[in-house]
Amino acid sequence: MIARVAALAMLMTVMPAAAQRVPVASDVELQNIMARDATVEARIDGDLNGDGEIDTAFIENGNDSRRIHVLLAYRTETDLGHDPAGGHDLESSSLGPAELSIAKGVLIVKDLTGGTSAIEATYRYRWDAAARKMRLIGLDASSYSRTFQHDTHEISWNLLTGDFVTRYAKLKPEGAKGDEAYLDPVEKRRKRPSRPIYVDATPDPDALISAEKWPAG
Repeated sequence: MIARVAALAMLMTVMPAAAQRVPVASDVELQNIMARDATVEARIDGDLNGDGEIDTAFIENGNDSRRIHVLLAYRTETDLGHDPAGGHDLESSSLGPAELSIAKGVLIVKDLTGGTSAIEATYRYRWDAAARKMRLIGLDASSYSRTFQHDTHEISWNLLTGDFVTRYAKLKPEGAKGDEAYLDPVEKRRKRPSRPIYVDATPDPDALISAEKWPAG
């Protein structure tokens, strides 16, 4: 048995890099990218660009900053490793760790930030082979009061089709009947076409919501 293990180790040593699988990004690799005092808040490993190798997305959490990073695995005839494929800063005031997942090659980032008034955002990214970048293909966000002190505002943007949906729900007047805290939401749909937006230029969800024209009050 020991001889077999030794033979396998020797084979891996002399085997060309292109014939090997890229190891999953190590904690050391991630730490080398981050600031010294930062930690990994969340991490997901999976194939993001369809080449069969395991890529990594993770969120760096520093003292006053948070940032999502994407690393793509690569193979050459002589080397194996991971290349940075962009990232963007997230709101620093998180209300808990962000959630990362991969579905059919799409990287999904769910984040909750703020305080009593919170912003809940979901970002969707997909690899753009022509641009060789992670492209933002969807952004959903809502602004609401965690203690039911003000109205709620939501947006949902499909950047591939240009479909842009806004929803506004007004807080019920004090003493109004019913268990729900809000009146039925008002929804508006329109087209908002956009040039490709890549991960580094991801828009601020709070700014997108604030830019909408909501009913007075």
